[in-house]
Amino acid sequence: MLKAAQQALHSLANPDKAVFLQRFFKTGPGEYGEGDCFLGITVPEIRKLVKKHQALSHQDVIRLLKSKWHEQRLFALLIWVEHFQKGSAEEQARIVEDYLAHSEWINNWDLVDCSAHKIVGPYYFGKSKSVQKQLAKSELLWDRRIAVVSTYYEIRHQEFGLILGLAKTLLKDSEDLMHKAVGWMLREMGKQDQSVLEVFLEEHVTQMPRTMLRYAIEKLPEKKRKAYLNK
Repeated sequence: MLKAAQQALHSLANPDKAVFLQRFFKTGPGEYGEGDCFLGITVPEIRKLVKKHQALSHQDVIRLLKSKWHEQRLFALLIWVEHFQKGSAEEQARIVEDYLAHSEWINNWDLVDCSAHKIVGPYYFGKSKSVQKQLAKSELLWDRRIAVVSTYYEIRHQEFGLILGLAKTLLKDSEDLMHKAVGWMLREMGKQDQSVLEVFLEEHVTQMPRTMLRYAIEKLPEKKRKAYLNK
């Protein structure tokens, strides 16, 4: 089954798209995706294959997640999302444990963003937030992004405490990808309850990195956006 999945992915390889994706995902020296390798497969193509390879074992998913090919890692994570959503409590716990244990392989923003709020978010909903708080303090960029993006699940369920706490913790984060992630989640919170967002902004607007602020206020009325930017 593993070989069949790998062969199916490689059959869709497109060298021209691979060159574009390597630029798009910043794989050059010193960039956040340095050294990543692409086959040149689109996300819709990968999602079609996910539907055909649901029977992959847990260990095979881990093997795919450790691939040098970006699309194989994305494929593995999307399989895990499917397995998590259909799995027993025991299976879900195993997926979360291995997801976090292999976060060094979840090493670009799209890999985090397709999975963290569908695996980590729902698993810890209604439970202790100590794991996500610890991830937010990790030296690994991808751990921190997992922590933040996982809050999307809670935000959509009208729970804002975790993202508000993580946003404060990460105000001084040095990575632009984290400024974008925090701003994005604050924006989503604001779509649920604008007043909660504005309370946060009034207290922290002068400390927020410009990118974080721009993302957070994107859906506010223009007059309010300008006022916050001017502060």
